[in-house]
Amino acid sequence: MSRTDHRQALVARWLALTREVLPGMAAEQRWPIRLDHCFMRVCLDHVLGAPWTAVVGRPAIRHMSERQLAEAIATAEDIVAEPDRLPLLNRASLTGRRAARAR
Repeated sequence: MSRTDHRQALVARWLALTREVLPGMAAEQRWPIRLDHCFMRVCLDHVLGAPWTAVVGRPAIRHMSERQLAEAIATAEDIVAEPDRLPLLNRASLTGRRAARAR
């Protein structure tokens, strides 16, 4: 598989998870978030260790390295496997964003 094909496969998986799979689980799991961009925020903030916009340019999908993208996918897949993780990761993301704004 070429590097371009590999990246395209990662992007497709990322979008499927954040636009379809996780939003599809949201109502059933009674999660505090339901929208695709919220799932993206949670996963990216977790992987990057800060509000993602402070680390990579917009749109993130174009500016992340393949490694960062693969780690974000792994985080999303972890949430699918262990749905109870999402509220904790969401709170951590929001707390980190509040702290960054306070600086």
